[in-house]
Amino acid sequence: MTDTSAAAHLATTEKTSILRVITYAGAIIAFLIGSGFATGQEILQYYASYGFWGVFGTGLLVLVLISYVAVEFFLTGRREQFEKPSGVFYHYCGRYLGTFFDFFSILFVFLSFTVMISGAGAVFEEYYGLSKYIGGVALAAAVGLTVWFGLTSLVDVIGKIGPVIVVVAIALGVYGIMRDPEGISTGNAILPSLDVTQASSNWFLAGLSYVGFCMLWLAAFLSALGKTVKNRREATGGALLGGIAFSAACMVVGLGLLANIEQVYDAEIPMLVLAGDLGPWVGALISAMILAGIYTTAIPLLWTVSARFFDDKTKKFKYLTIALAALGTIVGLVLPFSQMVNIVYVINGYVGIVLLALMIIRTIRHLTARSSH
Repeated sequence: MTDTSAAAHLATTEKTSILRVITYAGAIIAFLIGSGFATGQEILQYYASYGFWGVFGTGLLVLVLISYVAVEFFLTGRREQFEKPSGVFYHYCGRYLGTFFDFFSILFVFLSFTVMISGAGAVFEEYYGLSKYIGGVALAAAVGLTVWFGLTSLVDVIGKIGPVIVVVAIALGVYGIMRDPEGISTGNAILPSLDVTQASSNWFLAGLSYVGFCMLWLAAFLSALGKTVKNRREATGGALLGGIAFSAACMVVGLGLLANIEQVYDAEIPMLVLAGDLGPWVGALISAMILAGIYTTAIPLLWTVSARFFDDKTKKFKYLTIALAALGTIVGLVLPFSQMVNIVYVINGYVGIVLLALMIIRTIRHLTARSSH
């Protein structure tokens, strides 16, 4: 057996670590929750605003597609060992479209980072009664310092925080449902009379758009993380667990918001409205959870942009990280948070659908080629 094949055999047969599977899943969840999920604004616009069909239709569509996308990016990154994370776009899209997605995704990922800044500012303003500039600057400083230390420490940090935030978010969603069990059907009935911001003209397009923007976030990050994965089972297990857990959390929180739609439909931070009746200490806990969710997503977003131009941990990488954090703070504090979510995520989600289609075509070709041999 050659050295190369021996190494490949060892990587395949090495014992699967459940802890690593959970950590990978946690990193995916933590990346996806962000300011939109943690605040409830994203779930309101993509799920609850369409009623029953939005919560379950969008939810199941996202569950299937996000799980597929996460597994595919992980395994492709592990197999191809891209020199730069952006190599994943050229792999799926070819030279010309790959170049477009490479630069478009970097712009979108940076704009998504500005949405995180905006979300932190909104929490400071709406809950703490402080200037949004304090929240935005504080988040940018914390994220910039974390990214300064590189990808390995980054996964360790966000992989542990992510699952905790999802558990708290699900608990809050369940509370929203239990507080008024009939509120879900009532909310579904009164939705047409409320001016709720929606992500698209119908739940199906909203679901595709949701997966589309999540993909543009995940592509470079997961393909880079895939290079470090010990074996195929850990990659597949972590990706599936992360995709399923995240989608299930979205549906539960969506039901909680739908059950209280009259109170939350026009709020910047719907989750804080849900927590309001539970007492000040719960509100403080939820606001801390939201900020943690924003932090865990902002870190890999900022890392992805810096890593596109310079190698992780180099001096140029570190200086660019600080410059981007400063620029993101300025951009993110201009527009209201709910507007930022609707504009940045929705437009980019539709572009992401094209990448999804190209990925599915390549996967089908790959499976067809394997079955023919």
